[in-house]
Amino acid sequence: MLTKINIKRLFQPLALLLLLFTATFPAQALFVSPPKDPIPLIKQIFPEATQIGEKSGEVLIWTIKKESEVIGYAFETNDLAKIPAYSGEPVNMLVAISPEGVYLGAKVLEHHEPIILAGIPETKLYAFADQYDGLKVSDRLKVGGNSKEGVIHIDGLSGATVTVMVMNVAITRAATLVARSLGIIKASQEIIQPMSTIYPDVYQKTDWQTLVGDGSIRKLALNRKAVDDAFVGTEVEHIEEATLEQKQDSFAEIYFAQADIPSVGRNLLGDSEYDWLMSTLAENEHAIIMLGNGYSYKGSGYVRGAIFDRIQILQNGEAFAFRDLDHNRVTDLMINGAPRFQEMSLFIVRAQHEFNPGVDWQLELLVRRQFGAVDSLFTSFKADYHTLDKYVDRPPLIYPEPELTLTEEVWQEKNTEVVILIILIIIVVMSLFFQDILVRHPTFMHNFRHTFLIITVVFIGWVWGGQLSVVNVFTFLQAFMSDFSWDLFLLDPVIFILWGAAAVTMILWGRAVYCGWLCPFGALQELMNVFARYIKIPQFELPWAVHERLWAIKYIILLALFGLSLESLALAEQFAEVEPFKTTFLLKFDREWPFILYASILLIINIFNRKFFCRYLCPLGAALSTGNNMRLFSWLRRRPECGQPCKTCAKECEIQAIHPDGTINMRECHYCLDCQVTYFNDEKCPPLKKIARKKQKFKEQQIPTVDVA
Repeated sequence: MLTKINIKRLFQPLALLLLLFTATFPAQALFVSPPKDPIPLIKQIFPEATQIGEKSGEVLIWTIKKESEVIGYAFETNDLAKIPAYSGEPVNMLVAISPEGVYLGAKVLEHHEPIILAGIPETKLYAFADQYDGLKVSDRLKVGGNSKEGVIHIDGLSGATVTVMVMNVAITRAATLVARSLGIIKASQEIIQPMSTIYPDVYQKTDWQTLVGDGSIRKLALNRKAVDDAFVGTEVEHIEEATLEQKQDSFAEIYFAQADIPSVGRNLLGDSEYDWLMSTLAENEHAIIMLGNGYSYKGSGYVRGAIFDRIQILQNGEAFAFRDLDHNRVTDLMINGAPRFQEMSLFIVRAQHEFNPGVDWQLELLVRRQFGAVDSLFTSFKADYHTLDKYVDRPPLIYPEPELTLTEEVWQEKNTEVVILIILIIIVVMSLFFQDILVRHPTFMHNFRHTFLIITVVFIGWVWGGQLSVVNVFTFLQAFMSDFSWDLFLLDPVIFILWGAAAVTMILWGRAVYCGWLCPFGALQELMNVFARYIKIPQFELPWAVHERLWAIKYIILLALFGLSLESLALAEQFAEVEPFKTTFLLKFDREWPFILYASILLIINIFNRKFFCRYLCPLGAALSTGNNMRLFSWLRRRPECGQPCKTCAKECEIQAIHPDGTINMRECHYCLDCQVTYFNDEKCPPLKKIARKKQKFKEQQIPTVDVA
């Protein structure tokens, strides 16, 4: 027999607690964090700075100097990587890096995160930002997750996962843009060409004209007019300038090719010289032949031990020159039809240059003009070289993996949780589709349900933080009324999937499925109450007339919070602490004592009255129940006798969702299926027992027939 208690005595401690709870809110917590002036923070990061430049440049940065020396750079993430966070607004950060690309500091300038202001002190947000000190811009940084080679993981912030993940992406993206613009790090190469190899046996006897004609040998040709034009507007414009008659005269003519290609080198040098050349080349070394007339590519000032400063090779954005030890003179050409040249040289490309014979390269010629004893100006001219396909084996191009968006990165990290959660939801849905079979086995049914609720509490609640909140509803509505973007909601896969499941099951069966099976706090309450009943702790139920009126409280709370959210989502988040979800699951009771006391009292009351909070106070349950009229299925079976005269199910319903007349209030039902277990149990359901007695009586009244044949 359930014990009835005085209602006034029940609500006195709860009202006192709520008053104390709201009184402990810090005043500043009701307001969004105001923007901070970045200059004092820059001075804090760079105490030795003597000059902070104006924020300027195509990529907006402050340049910080000590005397004339640059000691660092600072920038705001909102200028470079404006990414919406939990509130729909970005978290603006001041980030400082050294000239070597090392993070020197990260400071929060402004945020609109109500989740930070309610239960999570801003000091924890600042502590998260401090983790970047000493890391490099070139490092791959991720918040939490499993360890991966080449990735540095930084600690997240429990209860604000989405916020800190957005902060991390904003910091790293902005820092990468700044570092690339300053030349601190290089832009990643889009396509990688693996090292090619020259076919050693591909050779064809041919002449000079054929090799020049098919591009095996390339030419850089300059006339005097082209050189003069390159110096127009400079101090040496008229120095060594050609006369009008000399303009079309040849200035320089350089033929060049890869000499370690058999069809090139063997034809030009002859068999013995080519074999000697190949014998001198070490692994990954190559040879380039240059043949020139006119302007000397060697230079008149060249001396032993020096560098050939008039020529260099360009490939993949890298440049290298040749030293004297890389040079060998060519005394004669063995190919038919070759012109005479003033200079003929072989240059060895050493292995450290990582020269790829299958990738296009350029010969760059530097032309210098002197305008003083030591002063001079130079300009450069380039010519391209493309190795013919018949000479080299080019492996397929390697296309790097496309850079993941923040959403894709989060879902990849949460892949295991996503798969398991989807399986759990499928199990629930299949259980409801086959509920008529399941409830015919009461012992299995109850064990199955309790096991599932344990999984909901432990994994969905405490491990994954998958507790829905009425604040999610308000965030969705505000986003829908402004610039809606799915990215904001996809940032938390577990919450997104649970909302999807809640929406689908609400259309099919009403709010009951989420509240009864997938809500961690609801599952925790039910398990505690089941254990309390098991150890014979007395239970109390409010009189029906009082009980059905108390249902309205959660709808009033919902309307009040909705009104507050229209004014300020941060303010609504504060008062949404009427939900003990954040305390219980996101922060795991690691917060100020009034929040812990409030959640604890609700759980203690639940020991004596099942799901007290869900029934009377939960604004999320109220929000979900508003769509109850659109549900497609009504699979909870009833009989004409239910309510009149039979009241067995109504008395057994532990959350009093069955009216005295026998109808089930689907706005309050949690789909525990206990009433369906009774419905099919001919030992508990009075109408079934009555039918069973009639059948037994009918069998007893049957008169056996006698065979008189």
